Amino acid sequence: MNEKYIRKLIRLVEESEIESLEVSSWGRKIRITHGMAGRSNGHNDNPPVIDMSQITSPAPVPTPAPTPSAPSATEAPAADTGNLVEIKSPMVGTFYAAPSPDSEQYVSLNERITAGQVVCIVEAMKLMNEIESEVSGRVVKICAENAKPVEFGQALFLIDPNG
Repeated sequence: MNEKYIRKLIRLVEESEIESLEVSSWGRKIRITHGMAGRSNGHNDNPPVIDMSQITSPAPVPTPAPTPSAPSATEAPAADTGNLVEIKSPMVGTFYAAPSPDSEQYVSLNERITAGQVVCIVEAMKLMNEIESEVSGRVVKICAENAKPVEFGQALFLIDPNG
């Protein structure tokens, strides 16, 4: 969470009758509390208290090893996976491959992408978050299904930076 966003939250708590506010984002949690006692003119001389702490994620559930099968439509032919880079989901949400149901996908299999290019959207709490690639390369595999839930840290794409 950036400083500007936190200041807005503090201002919201100070100017309202809210006693406390808690917001979670990207694995971080912030709690802002504001004492209501002694309010005579609608303002309190005591500044709000901010408690930021790291949210711990539950232990991953082990999944059985996948059985070998024919390559699917979201996989390129077998390639050396040692140098592939994962684009991971930065949050829990719903994966969308295109900006709208009737639009083209942001990226497709074997397409060359550049760093900073939007590759998908992850919807979280009714907010559409554009996910950008941090590397340039070729899309080797699309690991998530359109309109399906994704977890924090889940691989969305495999990118071959040498491709």
